[in-house]
Amino acid sequence: MQIDIITCLPKLLESPFSDSILKRAQQKGLVKVNVHDLRDYSTNKQKSVDDYAFGGGAGMVMMIEPIDRCISSLKGKNTYDEIIYMSPDGELLTQSVANQLSLKKNLIMLCGHYKGVDERIREHLITKEVSIGDFVISGGELAAAVLADSIIRLLPGVLSDETSALSDSFQDGLIAPPVYSRPAEYKGWRVPEVLLSGHESRIREWRSIQSLERTQKRRPYLLKGNEN
Repeated sequence: MQIDIITCLPKLLESPFSDSILKRAQQKGLVKVNVHDLRDYSTNKQKSVDDYAFGGGAGMVMMIEPIDRCISSLKGKNTYDEIIYMSPDGELLTQSVANQLSLKKNLIMLCGHYKGVDERIREHLITKEVSIGDFVISGGELAAAVLADSIIRLLPGVLSDETSALSDSFQDGLIAPPVYSRPAEYKGWRVPEVLLSGHESRIREWRSIQSLERTQKRRPYLLKGNEN
């Protein structure tokens, strides 16, 4: 898979892809992540990528020309399954969305900034919009890193245990059950006996019940969705 991220603040994306799972995935050749500085595609001397909004109002707007030039350049070298705009009013990122995108081959992610991007970009260049939640952050860079992480960890060979991603929260529409490790007792706090029993069917049943109860308590709307 190849992920190309377009941003006017590329340094914000250095850390997320230079450590841990995302770094190892790139070293293994399982994914290639390219970060493109939008200012390299500006045609003015100041290398600016934003301007005042028509009609007035507070905040600057990311201009259409540098973004179009960047996307056109990338498309001239590669074929992309989706051109994604990280937007607070886009489709909410869920495990299902991450699963679907992990099956794609090449993706572009556009990071918004300032007051947003010229609407014509969304109308004519973007194929999908994704939001990481109903809130606003300073720019789309952190959101793009979150989306990329949720996708890359699903790629075959990225995680050392292939079943690990399959047992994550939300993969089966439920929250994952609690997990424990050594020691079995600490300050009088004990690990549930069933997990120490070695009885696989009982452990599976316990985890299933815990997952259901935790979902009912913390994300009851997920259960309603499963009923439909």
